[in-house]
Amino acid sequence: MNNGVVNVVQITPGAGGMFCGNCFRDNALVAAWRRLGHEALLVPLYLPLRLDEPDQSAGVPIFFSGINVYLDHKSALFRKAPAWVRRLLSRPWLLRWAAGRAAKTRAEEAGELTLSMLRGEEGNQVAELNQLIAWLQTQPRPEVICLSNALLVGLVRALKRALRVPVVCLLEGEDTFLDALPESVRLQAWRTVSERAADIDLFITPSTYFAQVMSGRLGLDPARVRVVPNGINVDGYMPSSQRPDPPVLGYFARMCPQKGLGTLVEAYLLLRQRNLTQRLRLHVGGGCGPSDQPFVDRIRHRLQTAGLLDQVEFRPNLDRAAKLAFYSSLSVFSVPATYGEAFGLYVLEAWAAGVPVVQPRHGAFPELIEATGGGLLCEPNNPEALAQAIETLLANPAQARALGQAGRKAVLERFNIQHMARRYLDLFASLPRPA
Repeated sequence: MNNGVVNVVQITPGAGGMFCGNCFRDNALVAAWRRLGHEALLVPLYLPLRLDEPDQSAGVPIFFSGINVYLDHKSALFRKAPAWVRRLLSRPWLLRWAAGRAAKTRAEEAGELTLSMLRGEEGNQVAELNQLIAWLQTQPRPEVICLSNALLVGLVRALKRALRVPVVCLLEGEDTFLDALPESVRLQAWRTVSERAADIDLFITPSTYFAQVMSGRLGLDPARVRVVPNGINVDGYMPSSQRPDPPVLGYFARMCPQKGLGTLVEAYLLLRQRNLTQRLRLHVGGGCGPSDQPFVDRIRHRLQTAGLLDQVEFRPNLDRAAKLAFYSSLSVFSVPATYGEAFGLYVLEAWAAGVPVVQPRHGAFPELIEATGGGLLCEPNNPEALAQAIETLLANPAQARALGQAGRKAVLERFNIQHMARRYLDLFASLPRPA
């Protein structure tokens, strides 16, 4: 550190045309560190970052180009390709085009490719790893390298050997990805992450729930894991000045089965059969890519069959201004994820707009609700229980308003990006310096 100024390299996989919560978090973190007077470099991998705030990676090359990574996996001849060919295949416009075709990749191929990446310098993408290191060596030497998730652990040995700096790894949602890999590689992938985790100096996770999950599955020493809740940039979030009439139930996340959109729609259909909530509207926002469209089409057909499609608005891939307006239009918010979420940035976004939430009683949601008092919990994967909890808030506007205000107060005070950025810096300062 130089006069208290920390230099951080944040390495983050891009999602191409898809919005990605980890991309949002990392981009906001780098912006916050810079505002605090520190040096921070956001390095994108695979695909361009799609963001709803100014891109902090602007001007930085994309490393491990998704095209190069795939061709390295498929062709021993391509692994000898010269640097200029690799740079050509790393152009953002070409990667955006390729991202639209990624959903067609067979699961078996994705599994083997993931395993190769986890092996780092022993995998097929070693030329890409060397390019990343060579470029980082032209930049001011960082005090710490921060990886966006544990699927990047294959980079660590080579990075530490070349740059001699500590490496921090963020944990958020890796279990669902690894568990979804084909059975032929799943166990081996988990073992490889566990082995490579020994190279990490510190893990940071956003919830106690996920710290326990990943510590158990990776065999991590609890002393190497710290919990720092996520935060968001609260600029522009404002509660509505008046209660929406008719009331509006909102969802804002990727439009996929795992986030519970199907469960929410079934709860909405139940609510529309009840006298108190028969005028309720449903607004569905969030990421929707080519692979999600068939599911969304089925949801729309379900609503059409029930005669309620005209009462539901689908607003995919909104920019920041439209997202802020979306949240301000809501009465109640819910993303009833079907699995144990590590956190859920969308809950903070709803609270920032003063909107109470109803979430399933699993994953990180119980500790978030307990910490903020910003909503209600219900039985997971149960449309009837979800409908009943939502109806409770719609029937008690004073309670709903109080919960929304409590959530907003917690976000403004403790779950904002500045608070998160400072806590990370404190942890970075405690890391041992390599000899």
